[in-house]
Amino acid sequence: MLLFSFGLMNTLGDRRNWTDDDLRSAISTSHSWRGVARALGLKGTSAGSIRVLKRHAERLGLDSAHFTGQRPWSDAQLRAAVPAATCWADLLSALGILDNGTVRTSVKGHAVRLGLDLTHFERPRDPVPDGELFDRPVQLTTLRYAASAVAMAWFTLRGCAVALPIEPQEYDLLVTTSNGVQRVQVKTCATRNKKKNYWHVGIGRRPYTLDKTASKMPYDPDTIDLFFILLGDGSIYLIPSLVVAGRISISAESYLPYRVGDASSLLQ
Repeated sequence: MLLFSFGLMNTLGDRRNWTDDDLRSAISTSHSWRGVARALGLKGTSAGSIRVLKRHAERLGLDSAHFTGQRPWSDAQLRAAVPAATCWADLLSALGILDNGTVRTSVKGHAVRLGLDLTHFERPRDPVPDGELFDRPVQLTTLRYAASAVAMAWFTLRGCAVALPIEPQEYDLLVTTSNGVQRVQVKTCATRNKKKNYWHVGIGRRPYTLDKTASKMPYDPDTIDLFFILLGDGSIYLIPSLVVAGRISISAESYLPYRVGDASSLLQ
């Protein structure tokens, strides 16, 4: 005759070699579910084994809030520390861990999982008067850094796919057009020539040498298809490289037929 003991059977009827009291003791002295499995003498610590242990712990109403896993603090410690802390530095100090961005993200994730209120960590923002949300003036010295983004937006808005080269190339952008992929070099001119009052745009390049004082040379028209030029007044020019082949600078006013747009609102 087979004898069955509830303490030796789980809810699905499979035999186990530990009792409910063994589980209570293991949970109280362990810091993780894997630790519980080891304390019960289980050889396997698979996800299936852990699920069985969790199911029995839930049936018995056992608390595992003190588990830390790979963390030096438990959920119970976090629950106790959050209300008493006034900022992230206080909270992390209470948990005995060093303050850094990665740790903060991890702790915040656990706090959200536990449904803890972190709103008292948020610093109240000073009200911003209407019209002063962002009032820094345009700095034309940064035009050369913004030009590629403007060029990408200009082409994209016209239905052209834009890609950046993964390695340094003579071109700045690859643009897919109805005429195939075009290699685009982006150039800028922030201010007019003070003496002659015209837009003097440099369209040359320096040789690939360590000497930054080397004279500029024209681009090979076989390596560049288009020049996208953004001026300090917002004017946009798109000039085929064959039109300006051999040149290292141009006067934008001489190429008005190639003026294709106006981004002046960005520069106001």
